[in-house]
Amino acid sequence: METAQIQGKKLNSPGLSGPALRTFFNIAEAWELTTEEQRKLLGGMPRATYFRLRKDAEAAVLARDTLERISYILGIYKALQILLPEKAADKWIKNPNTASLFGGRPAIERMLAGNVVDLYQVRQYLDGERGGW
Repeated sequence: METAQIQGKKLNSPGLSGPALRTFFNIAEAWELTTEEQRKLLGGMPRATYFRLRKDAEAAVLARDTLERISYILGIYKALQILLPEKAADKWIKNPNTASLFGGRPAIERMLAGNVVDLYQVRQYLDGERGGW
């Protein structure tokens, strides 16, 4: 199986997986996400796998899809920290949003739709709001 490279590291290397998971779990805590919401954002991983990774993130070797999901979530988190004060930034994903992408619903509903593209679109929206690409 071929894996992509980032600065000489495989995208699914243990060197990326542990820090990615620790970051994801910290963001999930700040956003007050349930275990089920976290599992869904990570691609619908089985409960046993989730709890094993939660217990020992350093031993993880994540699939490329999971790392991509975490990357988008990190980008969403970062954009919110730039756009809003900390408390408001952490609550933004659960508040109703009138932007056409969300149709009056919270961003988390879009993010939990299950597709990587939903995470991408939320990130793209926020990058546009902060004057990014």
